[in-house]
Amino acid sequence: MATAGPPRIEVPEGPRRDKRMSIGAHLVELRKRLMIAAAALVVGMIVAFIITDPVIAWITEPIRVLTEKRGANFAALNFTNVTSGFDLRMRIAFSIGIFLSSPIWLWQIWAFVMPGLTRKEIRYTVGFLASAIPLFFAGCWVGLLIVPHVIELMSTFIPQGGVNYYSATEYYDFVFKLMLVIGVAFVLPVFLVALNVIGIMSGRAILKGWRIAILIATVFAALATPAADVVTMFLLAGILIVLFFAAAVVSMLFDRRKARRATAAGLAGSIVCVDCAPSSYSLEPIPTPSSLSL
Repeated sequence: MATAGPPRIEVPEGPRRDKRMSIGAHLVELRKRLMIAAAALVVGMIVAFIITDPVIAWITEPIRVLTEKRGANFAALNFTNVTSGFDLRMRIAFSIGIFLSSPIWLWQIWAFVMPGLTRKEIRYTVGFLASAIPLFFAGCWVGLLIVPHVIELMSTFIPQGGVNYYSATEYYDFVFKLMLVIGVAFVLPVFLVALNVIGIMSGRAILKGWRIAILIATVFAALATPAADVVTMFLLAGILIVLFFAAAVVSMLFDRRKARRATAAGLAGSIVCVDCAPSSYSLEPIPTPSSLSL
């Protein structure tokens, strides 16, 4: 027969870092992580600087297409000052260097933050990064595919007899920003799921905005693609709409799991704990009829 003991008390889940670190130790560790990340970025930039020629040829392909269609003097990449060529290569090397060194500097950030997180926070962070990073790069790739169509569309507004000389720096900034915008657009559904996880928005609230989401996705796709290329416009809009509905479905599944846990916790709280009963109670004998006095 088991003896009654003290009630079980579950200790709340805490950070994985048991050993407390001083502010100075944190700063030393942060400096070490930043130095490793910076060294990886420099190495990535050196490698990227070597391959800038094919990258420049790739992103300027739409200009060559325009010259073939509308004449050799219609469009060209213009370098406005002495250092423009070097500046363009450094910009490209920096962008590609960030991409090449991303596994190292992402790991350094994660290694610095992770010891102070709970197990649940680690699971949520890993899930967020595992879904956001591939979607962001997929969006950047879609942006690269859209760039030629956007440049061709913008060239149709140039009047007859005009020429279009693109500044090298401004041209690269345009391509880079368009990639970033579409990449971030692909990650927005992940942020919706994150808002649901922390309790700001429910899955039904996200799903109620499906009309606005479809409108925004269609307008964004129409602005990012040329008017004549209807297939590309519907393809981009369809991808964004599917990602939105996927975020809504995932959020509703999370809400259902939270409701089940809350119900289970409520039922568990309503059950009387036998082990938690006071041990000072004593059993009195039941009086028999012979012990009763008339």
